[in-house]
Amino acid sequence: MQETHSTAAPSLSPQDFGPLGRSLFAACRVLSLLGGAVFIALVAMSIVSIVGRKLFSAPVPGDVEVLQMAAAFASASFFAYCHMNGGDVKVDFFTARASAKVVHRLDALGSGLVGLFGSVLTWRALAGALSIREAGETSMILGWPLWIAQILMVPGFVLLALAGFYMLALHLRHSTLTPTGAAA
Repeated sequence: MQETHSTAAPSLSPQDFGPLGRSLFAACRVLSLLGGAVFIALVAMSIVSIVGRKLFSAPVPGDVEVLQMAAAFASASFFAYCHMNGGDVKVDFFTARASAKVVHRLDALGSGLVGLFGSVLTWRALAGALSIREAGETSMILGWPLWIAQILMVPGFVLLALAGFYMLALHLRHSTLTPTGAAA
């Protein structure tokens, strides 16, 4: 069996982070674990609601509203951890034979775009939440304020922006440490 060797740069791992990066990674990890716990609770609530609806004609009131609001928060909780862990989807077909320096620079560009995207999401989610709060919108069945569900997404988006910019700096630093044409 012949083994193929790629010259592409390896993904950066948490072991490559400095003190700031380790703190940011820890915050991202805590938020993602919290998001996972919320999803587990949503699954349990859905099971109780479905069984209650089918067996006792007594579903959990507002189960769909709770699911929508909580899933929005939980989903936003994973993005930063995924990015810092190198869990983004990457098509490395085009960079398989590129030098480590080039790959780090391309990863820096991608991370910069993630940081910008996270910043825009933070801005718009916060602006939307404040607008919904001002309008006094509530959910139909439970009457819960909708702005709370939307503002709960903001910490995940803030961490996504910070993770993107941190990884941008880290990849740029590694691109300057890697000699041109060096294999990873």
